Amino acid sequence: MDSGSIQILIAMIIYIAVVIGIGVYFAKRANESSDNFLIGGRKMGPWVVAMGAEASDMSGWLLMGLPGVAYFLGLSDAIWTAIGLAIGTYLNWLFVAKRLRVYSHLAGDAITIPDFLSNRFKENKKVIMTIAALFILVFFTVYASSCFVTFGKLFSTLFDAKYVYVMIAGAVFVVAYTFIGGFLAESVSDFMQGIIMIFALAAVLIVGITAAGGVSQVVENARAIPGFLDFFGIATPKLVDGVQQLDANSKPIFEAAGRYGFLTIISTMSWGLGYFGMPQVLLKFMSIKKAADLKLSRRVAAIWVVISLGAAVVIGIVGRILFPSELLTASAAESIFIVLSKDFFLPFIAGIVMAGILAATISSADSYLLISASALSKNIYQGLFRKKASDKSVLWISRITLVVIAIIAVVIALDENSVIFKVVSFAWAGFGATFGPVMLFSLFWKRITRAGAVAGMVAGGGMVFIWKLLIRPIGGALGIYELLPAFIFSCIVIIIVSLLTKEESKEIQDEFESVKAFRE
Repeated sequence: MDSGSIQILIAMIIYIAVVIGIGVYFAKRANESSDNFLIGGRKMGPWVVAMGAEASDMSGWLLMGLPGVAYFLGLSDAIWTAIGLAIGTYLNWLFVAKRLRVYSHLAGDAITIPDFLSNRFKENKKVIMTIAALFILVFFTVYASSCFVTFGKLFSTLFDAKYVYVMIAGAVFVVAYTFIGGFLAESVSDFMQGIIMIFALAAVLIVGITAAGGVSQVVENARAIPGFLDFFGIATPKLVDGVQQLDANSKPIFEAAGRYGFLTIISTMSWGLGYFGMPQVLLKFMSIKKAADLKLSRRVAAIWVVISLGAAVVIGIVGRILFPSELLTASAAESIFIVLSKDFFLPFIAGIVMAGILAATISSADSYLLISASALSKNIYQGLFRKKASDKSVLWISRITLVVIAIIAVVIALDENSVIFKVVSFAWAGFGATFGPVMLFSLFWKRITRAGAVAGMVAGGGMVFIWKLLIRPIGGALGIYELLPAFIFSCIVIIIVSLLTKEESKEIQDEFESVKAFRE
């Protein structure tokens, strides 16, 4: 390992030490109760909630996956995804955040998403809670695996280490840190990590544009690639076995630009629908100390998201101009942020910048593992099998679940050729279609019934698998992102089944009205 790599490693070790310090600091409070461990006792401030929600949501996908798409295919796919996510973020904070914070507190003081949905319908037989918890376990295991892939790619690229070893080491670190500090440590470190992420993006963006000769030079060079800067077209790398081909001068070969039509745009922007069903974001809404503080949180989150997404897309484009033939597969393209950081910063500074990837990955992985743990310990173990389980036993089941989920995620992440963007897109669709519609209808439609909620969740989650595996491969108009048809299908099923079944009790409807009338 050369001196530059050692300096990068030292910067990252310092960062990791700070994160561990946060976990140790909050360990005592986390151990006081399962409420503290799983939702921070509903005592989070507006800045921590805002930055924590976005940092845990974006993950290493923001610094690796999204720039990788822009590098490999150009502007359109990346920018329409970013636009959809920015709109979805704002609408989620505007409409869902306060209503969920109030409703989850009034509905039995729920501290998990399955808890809230079950309490919303006053379940005796915990059907909704069980289904919700199982979907969370499935999709968050996939999500956690994408974080471990990021770990592996980051450290194997930086230090020429074997992917599998560094990926497993990263997983062990995240589990240990989350095991100790729970939600409190996760939320506070997410706040810090959100700051590091936006600093890293801004630094790489500014230095990259400068090195490329300024904005006008970047635009001019990018336009020379067919479809690369088009909003309604897409660059088409000439591939052989997934590898982009080079011409006699070692320049990457692009074929004629592809078409990026209206249906594709709507499909891509539908990423924004996923926010309404993201447990890691919804849980942050539930954890804030005062519902009135969510207005400030919304503004902070919206600004952070717009800046971060825009910077990530431009970094991918600048990277293609500066290193046109460096990364020749879709998987390799996701390392462009790392390549730029190593090339344009002093090693120690590069280490701090690339700690942004580490920050993004840790902030997401700990959220995914923690929510998965709560789904099994609080909702399945205590909710179904041991209703009188002590708080201490729930805490230990949570921690055991952390380890089990992490092991499964590591197995999924063993393939170092995994494309982070694709792994995340599937899990994102799963959560968006399973929980998004039922959450919106539960919060804003009094007529929804328990049967409608159950049917909608199963329909949405099931359709993600059906569309992804059976329908989407057909191509053509059916080749759209699975979140859009699954979300729509779930909404239709909820409405039809609810209207065909008996209205919920007066108690449930009165509670709905009290939430609707709430003012603070």
